Amino acid sequence: MGTASHDEFRDFVAARRPTLLRAALLLTADRTEAEDLLQAALAKTYLAWDRIKDRAALDGYVRRAMVNINISWWRRRRLEEYPTDEMPDTPVADHTDRSELRDALDRLLDRLPARQRAYIVLRYFDDLTEAEIAEALGVSVGTVKSTVSRAMAKLREDADEEFAALE
Repeated sequence: MGTASHDEFRDFVAARRPTLLRAALLLTADRTEAEDLLQAALAKTYLAWDRIKDRAALDGYVRRAMVNINISWWRRRRLEEYPTDEMPDTPVADHTDRSELRDALDRLLDRLPARQRAYIVLRYFDDLTEAEIAEALGVSVGTVKSTVSRAMAKLREDADEEFAALE
């Protein structure tokens, strides 16, 4: 990569990092994992920088990389977890800087499969249209609509249970 391309990449990261980090945070629900996810996606983007001709599609490229990497990490972690006879000690979440509503939302999003969570994050947190999501992820608009619809139905169902427990 030449100096001009390197500078262009650095400018892109400086300009888009906060937005991309927010998307990564919503995908992972953990600040540290979100930073790692964004770093891994940006590393892949850096390697492919000279091959990406459409600079307007960079956000979509990075988001798609984050979704793919997050799914790979999720699959890898899933294989490393084995059932046992004894329940491990579970850490208590620190609620001092978060509201109960935000905690409930995080729990609801964590219950969604990684793919549905990614679609919800792109649609409602990044405020992308269905067509933009379809283009970014390389799927049809119908796939986006049906996936978001199923995810929202699950969120509504789980929210009824979650908020009933808060009352």
